[in-house]
Amino acid sequence: MRDSCKVSIVLLLVLINGVFGDNPYRFFTWKITYGDIYPLGVKQQGILINGQFPGPHIDAITNDNIIISVFNYLKEPFLISWNGVQQRKNSWQDGVIGTTCPIPPGKNFTYIIQVKDQIGSFYYFPSLAFHKAAGAFGAIRVWSRPRIPVPFPPPEGDFWLLAGDWYKTNHYVLRRLLEAGRNLPAPDGVLINGRGWGGNTFTVQPGKTYRFRISNVGVATSLNFRIQGHTMKLIEVEGSHTIQNVYTSLDIHLGQSYSVLVTANQAPQDYYIVVSTRFTRKVLTTTSILHYSNSRKGISGPAPSGPTLDIASSLFQARTIKRNLTASGPRPNPQGSYHYGMIKPGRTIILANSAPWINGKQRFAVNGASFVAPDTPLKLADYFKIPGVFNLGSIPTSPSGGSGGYLQSSVMAANFREFIEIVFQNWESSIQSWHISGYSFFVVGMDGGQWTPGSRAKYNLHDAVSRSTVQVYPRAWTAIYIALDNVGMWNIRSENWARQYLGQQFYLRVYTSSNSYRDEYPPPKNALMCGRARGRHTRPF
Repeated sequence: MRDSCKVSIVLLLVLINGVFGDNPYRFFTWKITYGDIYPLGVKQQGILINGQFPGPHIDAITNDNIIISVFNYLKEPFLISWNGVQQRKNSWQDGVIGTTCPIPPGKNFTYIIQVKDQIGSFYYFPSLAFHKAAGAFGAIRVWSRPRIPVPFPPPEGDFWLLAGDWYKTNHYVLRRLLEAGRNLPAPDGVLINGRGWGGNTFTVQPGKTYRFRISNVGVATSLNFRIQGHTMKLIEVEGSHTIQNVYTSLDIHLGQSYSVLVTANQAPQDYYIVVSTRFTRKVLTTTSILHYSNSRKGISGPAPSGPTLDIASSLFQARTIKRNLTASGPRPNPQGSYHYGMIKPGRTIILANSAPWINGKQRFAVNGASFVAPDTPLKLADYFKIPGVFNLGSIPTSPSGGSGGYLQSSVMAANFREFIEIVFQNWESSIQSWHISGYSFFVVGMDGGQWTPGSRAKYNLHDAVSRSTVQVYPRAWTAIYIALDNVGMWNIRSENWARQYLGQQFYLRVYTSSNSYRDEYPPPKNALMCGRARGRHTRPF
């Protein structure tokens, strides 16, 4: 297909879907292919975007429209999701199996996304078939509009670090292990921007300050990030400006993203940038290099060690991460102008993770329900009123207390403009990381043991950080407040990808009876149709 033809088709789609106003458009064409990669020195089958591993980064400004034409040259279906991008009124574009039909082999799909009222650091990743363990992930930076002040001077440079654990085993072998009901072994190593030990160099000018954006794009482990001889000033977490505390290292759990400022104020030489696994008996470590432009001395000695199994220090650090109330977010009004702590939640949902065996195989569950993908995306089934795909209430809003589990295409009901409390209760011995698509939420509390109503006495109702992914420590709980102001079908999932793949996820249907575009956009004209929605049409011209 000629480039001019492709542009014409995309512009037609934009006009047909004309819902995003006069904000600028950014166009991308991505070709998804297999390719040989050697991140840990062993040949593997990777998944590349335009021949790149990791994939190309996306830069946008608040409210920009991002048009991405994805061509699937794999031998299997493919989907991309956008971690932290809220898809306001538009869960059709979320790129997960509950909302979107996969792109068949040899076909293409054009995502039409607006980063509405968002700033910050996010990433994209492949959401199907354990593809995340093969690549096809990349960075998303959403910059503030020029007239919106940010609470720090412009840095000299802006660096992305996509860090994550990695397996030498090909993703399809890992997938077969999971489908056979077996747990995965520990990862083999850790990567930074797709490379192993010493594989990246970040050059800085003496005396200048730089922004480092770090995302944990791994599939299994929490990470600790540090820079030898340097401190880090935290400035942003997944789209929220934070109180600018200074740290010597940061725990970054699965699916999370942070921004820090680092000043090159040490002796001119090379320094280790270190990422190592957290809460693992065998600590996996990788490094990059912070290179002063006038350095004549390379790195020497061992890389500085970091925390390993200690939970108390990580919990303490998590409680120090707070929202900057006076800073502007994507709009000029201060972040603290929304007084979440003065709103009483309408109800409480308690979500407990578990690891049941079902039909002789290892599964993972939420409140006993282990998610299985239906033959038709839940959002399409809801829109076309196709019976038998899912049932509201197929997952309870609190755990029953039993140790068993059942298979279900689980969907929980919620109403537009509800303000609710969600408690993540973890009785297992491993740390959990939870993500909610379509939203940012306020992390009001976390502690060890059993959550009770009395736990609310220790909530932070003043300056809790707002984010889309949160950790729950072993045998502990985390509580959040969330305003359900985004209509759609939204994925609530474990960011541990084996647990997600084997059922630790479900969908929250945020519903309104209104048929107004004010509340939710209709399905896109180019929506793929599959399962029991095959042959149906979205809306007329």
